[in-house]
Amino acid sequence: MELEQALHTARALVLADLVAGDAADADVVSLVEDAVAHRRWWVEQWPEGTAFLPGLVAQDVQDALLERHGRWPLCPVCTDTGDPHALEVEPELGPDPHWACAKQAVLIAPVGSLGTALGHGHDHGHDHDHGH
Repeated sequence: MELEQALHTARALVLADLVAGDAADADVVSLVEDAVAHRRWWVEQWPEGTAFLPGLVAQDVQDALLERHGRWPLCPVCTDTGDPHALEVEPELGPDPHWACAKQAVLIAPVGSLGTALGHGHDHGHDHDHGH
């Protein structure tokens, strides 16, 4: 059941990012469930797309949140510009998706690891030196 595993992983990664951004309330979790259910059908039609699931579910949830809650996840590197914008998933359709800041063309964190980029996790504390 590779498909179930992939869907479970995608769901877990997106939920981890929502938790990191303090966005994981009950109705948001149901948006994740909806996105996963929708992508389950999609990947059954196109099994080669299994590796793309985390990025796609992340984008689905991001789109759904925009309608209900506003922009998510907000870019952590552009916080002082007074014009918060959301990160984008790069690549839109590909394996190993990352959250990226389109304005500064920087990758912020892999999907599922936003907590470290937002300063909630210390696993990779030494990689992100904010001195530059």
